[in-house]
Amino acid sequence: MALIQGLADLHTHTTASDGMQSPAENVRLAKAAELAALAITDHDTVAGVAEAIREGDRLGVTIVPGVEVSTVADGTDIHILGYYTNNDDDKWLARLASLRGIRDRRNEMIVEKLNELGLSITMDEVLAAAHHESAKQTQQSSANSIGRPHIAAVLLRKGFVASMKEAFDRYLASGASAYVNPPRITPFEAVDWIREAGGTSVIAHPGLYANDKVVQEIINYGVQGIEVFHSDHGPEEEIRYAQFAESKNLIVTGGSDFHGSRQGIVFHGAIGSRTVDIEVLKQLEPSWRRERYDA
Repeated sequence: MALIQGLADLHTHTTASDGMQSPAENVRLAKAAELAALAITDHDTVAGVAEAIREGDRLGVTIVPGVEVSTVADGTDIHILGYYTNNDDDKWLARLASLRGIRDRRNEMIVEKLNELGLSITMDEVLAAAHHESAKQTQQSSANSIGRPHIAAVLLRKGFVASMKEAFDRYLASGASAYVNPPRITPFEAVDWIREAGGTSVIAHPGLYANDKVVQEIINYGVQGIEVFHSDHGPEEEIRYAQFAESKNLIVTGGSDFHGSRQGIVFHGAIGSRTVDIEVLKQLEPSWRRERYDA
């Protein structure tokens, strides 16, 4: 059957990692935004994909299975999006679990630094915050990916900061007083892992890294796409990375990077605020899946 027409938001997060809405809720928001397709791209986990697919089937929204892999290069956090991986592959799932283990250790290190700064919070409180946010999540909690927004939520609840933004600016963002960056895999390894799992790799939000040298190195290594349209990209970034894509024949993607709303503020953008034509799915899908779109 031919692919239907419409728009796709190819970057959203759920309670399977550090989002505020369940996978099914993200799909309902996509339906309300009149999207034809939505990607679920949680940090280092595919735990939310199955629920989203079930809701997508019910509402007529095409769900793109995805993941956002955490990596480091030149001391900079770099995220690589993976689409249409084989999520029944035990090696792939074990690799994602190993990344969540590193993420867990980073969270512990951040809490330790906050304690050294005189801010008394515990990992139990962080876990409780994550559990509260994921109460509607149908996957087991062990599959969830806990991140800095959960730590920020505890800081906010205990009155150490007045907003989520202040929590990141003062303590949790890169270069802030409690920020830590333990060893992780490189973006080049992530590209390899995604390829070995049968998927398609895309550099997430390159404009956030302030390091186009690394972006070019990842492109030269063989990443297949680049996220040109993102909630935190302005017109200049969109033009620059579109030129990167054209020069190397990369797939151009885009997405909101929706994490939900905290204190009435949507991070990073609302579902549907950044989109691409659904025809991009034909480029993202590996050849072993494409035949179902043949007319």
